[in-house]
Amino acid sequence: MSVNLFKDVAKPIMAGFGITRRRLQQRTSKYKDVTVQYPEQRREQYPRTRWKHALKRYDSGLEKCIGCSLCAGACPARCIYVEAAENTDGERYSAGERYAVRYEINMIRCIFCGYCQDACPTGAIVLEKDFELANYKRESFIYTKEMLLDPMPK
Repeated sequence: MSVNLFKDVAKPIMAGFGITRRRLQQRTSKYKDVTVQYPEQRREQYPRTRWKHALKRYDSGLEKCIGCSLCAGACPARCIYVEAAENTDGERYSAGERYAVRYEINMIRCIFCGYCQDACPTGAIVLEKDFELANYKRESFIYTKEMLLDPMPK
């Protein structure tokens, strides 16, 4: 069995390169470049984008989270941990009877489904459009209440 090097090997490869060349020429003539020079330029986020979590406050400064743990129950990845305590007359953190003493989200396990946001009766947990979540240490991916809570309103 004799193999003709040009006919059996080189000719099909050259035909494939010809198709690629034609497609590249069509692309450059029809379409604009889609490369974005990140971080100087940023692409517009889709309206339903869900990324970094945030715990919200009322305008008065009280936390919206009442420590009910419905967000933790709704989470399919089991990445949310809530420890609740009672509000007192001297120290009031939320508008309800209870508040979250400890609120943690393991962002490595989170699948950004938004079920926690849907389950929250007070609208305390919100998934925002901040997508820059990279870090070098695994411990840094456990977001605490202090990291998630919005700053005090002025």
